[in-house]
Amino acid sequence: SASQAKDRNYAHLSKSLARLSRAMGQTAGLFEQLQLDLNATRTLAGIHSAQFMTVAAELNPDRDIEEQ
Repeated sequence: SASQAKDRNYAHLSKSLARLSRAMGQTAGLFEQLQLDLNATRTLAGIHSAQFMTVAAELNPDRDIEEQ
């Protein structure tokens, strides 16, 4: 009957919304982890840049004198 079909459709909608809610929660968690990873990458890039500049200054001491 139409009433049973409507009940089945509502049950299906309810399950779909529950899956969507779980997926949204997982996505939010992944975005939080992504933000942490991006911050760590930025820190790592800064450290490597400083190391690179230090090594370049040690290997090319003449340039520091010329620039001053």
